[in-house]
Amino acid sequence: MSKFWSPIVSRLTPYTPGEQPKLSKLVKLNTNENPYGPSPLALAAIAAEAGDSLRLYPDPEADMLKRALAEQNAAHGITRANVFVGNGSDEVLAHAFQALLQHEEPILFPDISYSFYPTYCGLYQVEHRTVPLAADFSLRVDDYLGVAVGGIIFPNPNAPTGCLLPLAEVERLVAGQPDCVVIVDEAYVDFGGDSAIPLVARYPNLLVVQTLSKSRSLAGLRVGFAIGHPDLITALERVKNSFNSYPLDRMAIAGATAAIKDQAHFDKTRQAVIASRERMVTGLKTLGFEVLPSAANFVFARHPRHDAAKLAASLRGDGIIVRHFSAARIAQFLRITVGTDEACQALLDALQLHLKKLPADF
Repeated sequence: MSKFWSPIVSRLTPYTPGEQPKLSKLVKLNTNENPYGPSPLALAAIAAEAGDSLRLYPDPEADMLKRALAEQNAAHGITRANVFVGNGSDEVLAHAFQALLQHEEPILFPDISYSFYPTYCGLYQVEHRTVPLAADFSLRVDDYLGVAVGGIIFPNPNAPTGCLLPLAEVERLVAGQPDCVVIVDEAYVDFGGDSAIPLVARYPNLLVVQTLSKSRSLAGLRVGFAIGHPDLITALERVKNSFNSYPLDRMAIAGATAAIKDQAHFDKTRQAVIASRERMVTGLKTLGFEVLPSAANFVFARHPRHDAAKLAASLRGDGIIVRHFSAARIAQFLRITVGTDEACQALLDALQLHLKKLPADF
């Protein structure tokens, strides 16, 4: 703490990102990165921008990317006016909190959820209330209806559980709260869920946020987007242009546009991740783990006899990094990113050895 800090700084609880180890030769299964590389077309587009044009500012509207996203979703009535882009979905979400969720009533989000949400609430002074997930970690739509709220946000599939709310239930929630914005954070939807984008044309209070970090393998490029009614998009643009008119650089715009257009690479890598996830789930269950149903590129699992933090530490000793959360309700779970089949097998082999040699904790 310093006397030079603004008062709000001392009250903030910053988000803690997943570890990015500096060591080499690790099996890194902690931050939900895609184990397969970006589209070759995206890499070529990025390389093509790495020249003399970098002396020029990028297009502040990222028009090329917005048009590609609109074209991809044209069958659902989406046009360029429905699209907003930003420096990763985290920035898009941050702008949404400031532009759409600062009201007299508190906003709602699940108690087990993306931990950036309370951080944004603290930063933008948004009142909030967490709504407990059910015992099986499912979201109960009725808990969000019949109450006055300033907005609703939830990840679907959920992070960190991976559980999916069916699209019909998403629509019931959006339709049941027509006087507030409902933000569906779809960072992982491509790995097993149905996007809410087809609902946007019918519900002016719906904003769908996605990222190119996961299913498009571009976590290092930092590109995210939102799709919603033009009134919501205009609000996001007003905040963006009051903060940073150039959130995406030339390489990001070019690379993201090419990645969106390369449907073949997207389909191939997405299916590979899904297949590896199912094999890993089978392996974990064989070892006695309870694994929540996952529609994401990770699984959330716990063992009935072994402490999750101890297992995570043991795996780290083997050079295998997974994510452990300290929140009481999920402290006995490990979140494990789906890696290549080789990485997943290394994890399973290491767990098998540790489960044999470690004394039971429960």
